[in-house]
Amino acid sequence: MRAAATLSCVTVLAIACARSAAPPAERPAPEPIPGLEPARPLPPALEVEPSRLPPVPAVDGPLAIRVVYPPARAVVSVRDSSFLFGSVGSGRASLAINGQPVPVWPNGTWLAWVRFPEGPAMRFELEARRGEELIRATHEVQRAPRFTPRGRLWVDTTSFTPRGLVWWPPDEPLPIAVRATEGASVRLLLPGGGVVPLSAVPDWGPVDEGLRAFDRDTANLARPPRRDRYAGALRGMRLGPDLGSPFGSPRDPATPEATLEAVLGGDTVRVRWPLRVTLLSDPPTAALLDDDRERTGRTDGITVGRALPGGTYHWFFPNGTRAAVAGRVNGDLRLRLSERNEAWVAAAEAVGLGPGAAAGRAVVGSLTATARPGRVQVRIPVSAVIPYRVDEDEDGLVLTLYGAAADPNWIRYGETPGLLRPVTWRQATRDEVEFRLALARPLWGYRVRWERSDLLIELRAAPALDESRPLRGRLIVVDPGHPPGGATGPGGLTEAEANYGIAEELQALLARAGAVVVLTRGPGESLELWPRVRLADTLDADLLVSIHNNALPDGVNPFGNSGSSVFYFHPRSLSLARAVQAALVRRTGLRDLGVARGDLALVRGTWMPSILTEGMFMMLPEHEAALASPPGRRAYAEAVFEGIQAFLREVARGPAGREGGL
Repeated sequence: MRAAATLSCVTVLAIACARSAAPPAERPAPEPIPGLEPARPLPPALEVEPSRLPPVPAVDGPLAIRVVYPPARAVVSVRDSSFLFGSVGSGRASLAINGQPVPVWPNGTWLAWVRFPEGPAMRFELEARRGEELIRATHEVQRAPRFTPRGRLWVDTTSFTPRGLVWWPPDEPLPIAVRATEGASVRLLLPGGGVVPLSAVPDWGPVDEGLRAFDRDTANLARPPRRDRYAGALRGMRLGPDLGSPFGSPRDPATPEATLEAVLGGDTVRVRWPLRVTLLSDPPTAALLDDDRERTGRTDGITVGRALPGGTYHWFFPNGTRAAVAGRVNGDLRLRLSERNEAWVAAAEAVGLGPGAAAGRAVVGSLTATARPGRVQVRIPVSAVIPYRVDEDEDGLVLTLYGAAADPNWIRYGETPGLLRPVTWRQATRDEVEFRLALARPLWGYRVRWERSDLLIELRAAPALDESRPLRGRLIVVDPGHPPGGATGPGGLTEAEANYGIAEELQALLARAGAVVVLTRGPGESLELWPRVRLADTLDADLLVSIHNNALPDGVNPFGNSGSSVFYFHPRSLSLARAVQAALVRRTGLRDLGVARGDLALVRGTWMPSILTEGMFMMLPEHEAALASPPGRRAYAEAVFEGIQAFLREVARGPAGREGGL
């Protein structure tokens, strides 16, 4: 068992202290400040949900209008209404934007939800008053380009799918789509006289991801049905000169090689489609994945796979993985993992191996398990480094090997008494092999890596904990999120500053309870995402907790959609996320936005349970003021501490082991 200690290194700080405090009582009304007028109440429609946060301090400084967001001349994506925020220097001041009254908090910060002017250039006239004092300011921002139909017959040239450079199998249709006037006759005119008809496909208009993620008013998700999307397919057709190999960076632009024609009544519109298509060779070329082709040593050695170009992360392929190439669209390379599975990866992270290099199925041999304290390593010999996927459940993993045939003559368990359950395998399809690896205790984490062409999987069991002192000897990595990046509040507080202050408070609480705690960065230090995760893995941490505070995308009303939330990625981290979320809501009194599975770098690590907290919203003046104050940071840290402790106590109460372990 590790003793409580303080660690230090160049980018890591030690932490010391830990104490759980009782939930704070309802906050008293702030004492009046002589000579300062009491703050005016917010309009009922803009009233922020009552909380247990410290009161916003009163400030009466020089009158000055400052807009923090959006910055001047910024490009924002809005339809009709969105938010602005900043400060006027005094809580006694009033503010109006384009004639609309805006609430001002006691410290002079403000947050406005207003209608944005129409057109690409949007101008806001701000007017602040304090008694007889009056100042004005003009603020201009740009609306993100959005196609607007004009005239009776139109074609949305921004909706061409695909556009650019495409490499495609000759025997597979290439789907194409475009938006045009409903009821039109639409077709693609090819060089040489060929014609590809496109048919109307009913659908609904898109909904901004920000609205789907945050907006609690489901009426804002409603969209009328539309029939202005037209779809078709190119079959075995090359457009333009041959692009050559699907690897590298072609210099030739996607010059238009075909024309889209839309006809409605007596009107006709023709526009050039910027698309070039080259047909892939048969047999297919193979790719070798490598995310560090420049040999910088600053990458994580993993190429991310997605189910579609630009989609969410779904596979994690180590360097050296090879697979057949099944297509490319601009910078995204399509890999054929098996007869029924494909993945899209960055073409810049792939090297061509030539035709036939990925032909045939890899053979999977006999397994050997080796016991280590609290963990088991399973070695699986494979005849080639092939793609795989790991899916986990409560106590184990399902490993899928693509492009493989299984031939395990035996499974040697070695000295793994009471920890590893019987391993099972099956040939799921002609070229996919599945292994089921499970522990007799709850799964705490796992690692997977290639050693030559042997796949090594290390499974980590939940630690044995003392319910009365579950934090004693636990190594916990606390990550103060940002910089780089991060949000800024209306008063100028950066998220990086707030996160670090909370992490320091949490550091003290955890260490006092007996934990060994390491921060991923120092005050003001900038650190990319991957080194933070790598630090926790290298130290063999028991938990990784990343501290953040939230921000909303343009077009989402902050007054009704703020609160606390916690993100996780792997199932074994869900209980930790729930425990911390419950404590955050209890401590702060903020709206419960719940826990969410998020595809975030800080929670994707596999070796320990990991969560990312979004305790408050930087853009809300009341939240920013709390994050700038010691009591507010302490309340946030106490909530995370209580959640961690509750989670570990739950683990301690669980069964020490199960029957059936080998």
